[in-house]
Amino acid sequence: MMNAEFFDAIEEIEREKGIPREYMYDKINQAMLTAFRRDNPECADNAEVRLNEEKRTIDMVVNKEVVEEVEDANTQIALEAAKKISKRAQVGDTIGVPIEPKKFGRIAAQSAKQVIIQGIREAERGIIYDEFNSKEHEILTGVVTRIEPRTGSVSIRISSNSEFTEAMLTNNERVSTEELREGDRIKVYVVEVRNSTRGPQVLISRTHPGLVKRLFELEVPEIYDGIVEIKSIAREAGNRTKMAVWSNDPDVDPIGACVGPKGGRVASVVDELGGEKIDIIKYSEDPEEYIAAALSPSEVLSVTMMEDGRSCRVVVPDSQLSLAIGKEGQNARLAAKLTGFKIDIKPESEADTF
Repeated sequence: MMNAEFFDAIEEIEREKGIPREYMYDKINQAMLTAFRRDNPECADNAEVRLNEEKRTIDMVVNKEVVEEVEDANTQIALEAAKKISKRAQVGDTIGVPIEPKKFGRIAAQSAKQVIIQGIREAERGIIYDEFNSKEHEILTGVVTRIEPRTGSVSIRISSNSEFTEAMLTNNERVSTEELREGDRIKVYVVEVRNSTRGPQVLISRTHPGLVKRLFELEVPEIYDGIVEIKSIAREAGNRTKMAVWSNDPDVDPIGACVGPKGGRVASVVDELGGEKIDIIKYSEDPEEYIAAALSPSEVLSVTMMEDGRSCRVVVPDSQLSLAIGKEGQNARLAAKLTGFKIDIKPESEADTF
């Protein structure tokens, strides 16, 4: 029924799309049986597809019992007719009677075609899903293909190894200060990969704290090697990030490792984030010490933990109050988010009012 060119096409699909030929053979088997059963329901259960990869042939047969006198033409074949197919045929044998392609109806043939096409689509979606699912919480590079003027959402063609897919960078996941143009290459953080009815959906972000973490892992060998750990990140994308780091080696300064020689490492991350300010502080198991560091660059005179265990009172020099709070409260807000504590800040002159 099918010649060597068909097998060549299957091999080409395997090479170009990565779809295993065994998967395609299975889909073709289903397609041919579906097409035959549509027009021949009475003998559908006896139909069989025979694929011989070595001889590069695919045939379809209906298995029938060899009898002296035919009572049911759908399941039986006369001995004389059977011997034309196989000279060794004997009464009681089961023999495969070839089905001629012309017996397939137009609708049935179209149905077979659709099964094959759908099979290829499902396989492609599966390959893309598996590839990008393995990149969850990682950074991928993409190219801006379209910017939706009404919503501000950006279509980005992202790649992983040899696989490509379109992902939508929604307005909520964009950095508000960042100007993007079609053709720009940008790094995005893969938040989640979902398998939907329309194929894999890759959810990406430029505002997620994970983007900062992965960028530092790329720039700082000590983080990649596990010597320096990023304990916490608080971010207001496009403006400022606070990052707490810790060293498992007393001889390695975690802040110095992240800053890098002449500030080169942190500068690379800042450039990728469009100039976003990054404060790197040293993590501490001591909450008072950790909170004081988190309010950097402000000087902190004292930190008093409250009985609830989740809030504290901080005293800073009068001259440092605005620095501790930050523009529109940003420094205090990020410090609270970084440490997980509610922080109440007072100047030294009002410390007695606590």
